[in-house]
Amino acid sequence: MNDERWMREALSEAELAFSENEVPIGAVVVRNDTVISRAHNDCVQTCDPTRHAECIALKEAYRKLKTLEGCTLYVTVEPCAMCAGTILQLRLPRLVFGAFEPVTGCCGSKIDLTDHWFEASTATIGGILEPQCRELMQRFFAQFCRN
Repeated sequence: MNDERWMREALSEAELAFSENEVPIGAVVVRNDTVISRAHNDCVQTCDPTRHAECIALKEAYRKLKTLEGCTLYVTVEPCAMCAGTILQLRLPRLVFGAFEPVTGCCGSKIDLTDHWFEASTATIGGILEPQCRELMQRFFAQFCRN
């Protein structure tokens, strides 16, 4: 499995979010070396704070497959509590994220909801292409703070 390859796909989604003035987080769901779904944050455009990239991509993948067995979610920033809960509810077997999020991250930084807290758990790897993922977020918030 090539985690860096798929994280680059998630970064492409994050760049789309950036271009739409959304918090630049991107996600892709992959199974058997095939992208099942892809998404980026669109909370601002939809006026819906639950429209995180992870949730959108996971819901679409589940709608298509009716299961997430054998799937991996690649996301550019460590998921929050809402997204970690969605990951667990959908029984996602594997999560790979880029940048750690020390303030709201719930997959290893602040707390790790994916690691045997509940009946389900998800194998989690963080820090894949972290510098690129972090730089995009920093660039976005630097621009946001100037305006």
